[in-house]
Amino acid sequence: MKTTGNTMLITGGGSGIGRALAEAFHRRGNQVIIAGRRQAVLDEVANANPGMATAVLDVTDAQDIARFTQQIVCDYPALNVLINNAGIMRAEDWTAENVDTATAQATIATSLLAPILLTAALLSQLRKQAASNVVNVSSGLAFLPLAITPTYSATKAAIHSFSESLRHQLKDTAVEVIEIAPPYVQTELMGAQQASDPRAMPLAEFIDEVMQLLETYDTPEVLVQRVHRQRFAAAQGQAGYQELFTQVNGPH
Repeated sequence: MKTTGNTMLITGGGSGIGRALAEAFHRRGNQVIIAGRRQAVLDEVANANPGMATAVLDVTDAQDIARFTQQIVCDYPALNVLINNAGIMRAEDWTAENVDTATAQATIATSLLAPILLTAALLSQLRKQAASNVVNVSSGLAFLPLAITPTYSATKAAIHSFSESLRHQLKDTAVEVIEIAPPYVQTELMGAQQASDPRAMPLAEFIDEVMQLLETYDTPEVLVQRVHRQRFAAAQGQAGYQELFTQVNGPH
């Protein structure tokens, strides 16, 4: 992937991995547009990074995606990179007598359906460019799930599968499909405690390694070293996989 000279849209760009990616690409001379639901949050990031643009978008609203994509294509005709990063991660209790599926529905809408709809809406724009990218942010949990977040883990597994199929279908076009699969990273995705959890990878270290991989290797999957254990868990065989699953989730 070319890491300079792009016009890039990053969803969920107001915080966490989305903001860190936006700032890393901005420093490399790209035109970066960050999208999210709250203008005030986006403005805070843009004010800290002069020249970065903002656009309000509710990724869970299909009508808003349609409105947004029409405006973005008009405002940024050189748009050639879409980074689908927005997502929510919440614990679910499936042992309850009456399972509350509101979290599952919200997670699927944000973390799975939204990137599918936004990619579909912008694909004709991306195909007009000499070279373009769809970058989907999945997770190490796509390959070794966290049991307390079953729907989030499932959506990331689906994003991995979607990325593979999309890459194959677009192989003869100018659109390259890349997947970034983060490990457990110090962000506030599941609350403030995660941002300082010593077990999590520092965000700056994660971004530095991601950018180095993008700049050095032509690879469809961007995998920092710390996520390899999850990504290749299945290669350990059933016994090895179960051992890793137990380490992450506790005994059955």
